[in-house]
Amino acid sequence: MSLKAFHFVFIVASILMACGFAVWSFQNYAAPGGVRSDLVAGIVAALAAGGLVAYECYFLRKFKNVSFI
Repeated sequence: MSLKAFHFVFIVASILMACGFAVWSFQNYAAPGGVRSDLVAGIVAALAAGGLVAYECYFLRKFKNVSFI
């Protein structure tokens, strides 16, 4: 596996984990007795996921001439 392929897989896994944490935080906030820190954590995780998506697009554009092999 090339460094480009590993980087791609690692960033996709990070995006999925950030989205999962955001959903979990929002569900905790919506549950009875939810605290404001759950809402803040969900927003931060959603922003991080968005930033990672933007970075992944930038990375793929920058290294489009490098093969995945």
